[in-house]
Amino acid sequence: MKSQNSKAVLLGKIDITQAGYRCKMLLGDLNGDGRMEMVLVQPDDRADVRHIPHYVQCITVFDLDGRLLWQVGTPSTNAGSPGSDYPAQVVDIDGDGQLEVVCVMDGQFVVIDGATGKTKRSHELPDPQAHDCIVIANLTGGPLPQDIILKDRYRRLWAFNRDFELLWKHKGNPGHFPWVYDFDGDGRDEVMAGYEMLSPDGDVQWACRDLEDHADCIWVGDVNGDGEPELVIGGSVTVMYNAKGMEMWRYDGSIESQHVALGSFRMDLPGLQVAGLDRIVREDTGHGRKGKDGIFLLDSEGRELLKEDRKTDGWLTIIETLRGWDDSGIDYILAYRRGGGVPPSLYDGYMNVVTEFPAEGYAVHADLLGSGSEQVIIFNDESASIFSSRRLSLSKGTGRPLLQTKRLYSSTLYPGGEIL
Repeated sequence: MKSQNSKAVLLGKIDITQAGYRCKMLLGDLNGDGRMEMVLVQPDDRADVRHIPHYVQCITVFDLDGRLLWQVGTPSTNAGSPGSDYPAQVVDIDGDGQLEVVCVMDGQFVVIDGATGKTKRSHELPDPQAHDCIVIANLTGGPLPQDIILKDRYRRLWAFNRDFELLWKHKGNPGHFPWVYDFDGDGRDEVMAGYEMLSPDGDVQWACRDLEDHADCIWVGDVNGDGEPELVIGGSVTVMYNAKGMEMWRYDGSIESQHVALGSFRMDLPGLQVAGLDRIVREDTGHGRKGKDGIFLLDSEGRELLKEDRKTDGWLTIIETLRGWDDSGIDYILAYRRGGGVPPSLYDGYMNVVTEFPAEGYAVHADLLGSGSEQVIIFNDESASIFSSRRLSLSKGTGRPLLQTKRLYSSTLYPGGEIL
């Protein structure tokens, strides 16, 4: 079956050079006007983040018309590369119905008013390296997820309540971005910290003892259609567990399962499918690193459906699930940072290109206007290009504050997620 290849509609192109180099983009309706704003987060100047992660150096906010709304910090021309996450999220951490930007700057955990850019409060970090990423959770059973998890690069977690009071800490192998979800329905999130499932109180409930290296990404979803959530973890292999820690299947047909993404990519198959990104070849030529990666697709039982036979160099692809791009009812695989002359694209469950985006850079996506469909922003150091499957006016929002979804306040370089 072949999906129709459609041309992406360019809604606008915005100059974002005032934010500085090597920024990450977050999205959220910071001022409550019914349109999302673009939050450009620049990292510090650290070049080697293999063991010590980035701080945030500067935050710059633009609206969809390209107006700079506020900036905190000063952009640097020497900002480090995105080899680790940037510790920043957009979330209503106070529970007052308005969004804040939470981040780690200058050794402090800082809460910034989303509408004005003014600092509301700041706190000392529990450790100088507790700034690899920020995970928003509901560990204490409140009406909203307002608890905070910080981590260092590969060993330790610290959990706090909304007032930044330490709840617990954990030492283990937490991977890149722990995923939180209320598996037992008691109103409190469990924490899948890499290969270990932690209770809301930080106790180890079960662990994947025979997996190597670390977890690159974690997804939660009812993959096999049994009405219960499963966990799919990408790392040394791609593996699925039930919520009690029983391994359901394991796919070891990849070299390095760097990214996975769940979705209904194929309408002819039961349950969900698992897309993955295999880093097949990584080598240092002496003139820079090169290699080859490939997208693969598994069915709900972990059986390989297809694997991309890539003909061009490129090993840094990131893939995500994109839902609601059009009215087809099908989920697509959004792949970007492909290299080798391959543009950011949407693929269906047969690896047909559905849409190509005529811009190069990183990608973010959301329903920016409350229109009922998602838009894709491709951004780089110079510009942000906003694409849609249909023509829309960026100046027309709902007039009502847009919901900040869990996916948007769980932004990471190593995309995880949930589909239930």
